[in-house]
Amino acid sequence: MTTRERYRKTIEYFSVNMPIAETELSYSDPFELIVAVILSAQCTDKRVNMITPALLERYPDAESMAKAEQPEVLEFIKSCSYPNNKAKHLVAMAKMLVSEFGGVVPSDPSELQRLPGVGRKTANVVASVVYNKPVMAVDTHVFRVAARIGLTRNARTPLSAELQLTTYIPQSMIHKAHHWLILHGRYVCKARAPLCSECGLREFCRYYTEKNRQTYV
Repeated sequence: MTTRERYRKTIEYFSVNMPIAETELSYSDPFELIVAVILSAQCTDKRVNMITPALLERYPDAESMAKAEQPEVLEFIKSCSYPNNKAKHLVAMAKMLVSEFGGVVPSDPSELQRLPGVGRKTANVVASVVYNKPVMAVDTHVFRVAARIGLTRNARTPLSAELQLTTYIPQSMIHKAHHWLILHGRYVCKARAPLCSECGLREFCRYYTEKNRQTYV
C-alpha cells in the first residue's frame, strides 16, 4: 500500500465513522480557548474543564486577566499540573494580548507563538480550532497514532510528524484530522493497551500488522 493510499483509507474511515470531530475543551470564544489550551499541557481536558468556569468568570477577557496578580490566578488553577508556571504564563499572555493585539487573540500561528506559554502545538490548536487554519497540532496522541497507522515514517519529532501529515492531508481537512487522531488515540489507540480488536483501521495499520506477525512467528 502506498502512503497516499494509506492516507486515503484513513480519511475515508474517519469521515464515515467520526463525521463530527471537535475539541473536548470547553470554550465560547478565542480567549477562553487559549486559556484552556495553556492549562491543558500535561493535564487532562476533563480537569481543565473543571478549572476554567470559575477562572473565566473572574477573568472573562484579556483585559481583566492582564490586571491580575499571579497568586490570584494560581488560586483558581492550583489543581492542574505545573500551576505556578501556568499562572505566570496566563497573566503574561493576557498582558501581551492587551498591549500588542488590542485584547484580540491573533489567528496567525507565528503571532500566537509570540505569546508567553504558547508554543507551536498550542498555537496550532488555537489557529485550527477557532480559525480553521490548515495547521496540524501534534500532541502525544497524534504523534503516536500517526506512527502506528503508518501515516508518518521515522518521524523523531512533533515537527517532523506535522510536516508529513500536512503534506498528505488535504488543507480543508487538516483541522478536523487533528481531532480524528487525538480522539482515536484517547479512546481506541491508547498508549499502553490499544484496543486493536475495536479499531476499524486495523486492516491497514502498520502497528497491528507487525504485532500479529510477531505473534505468529
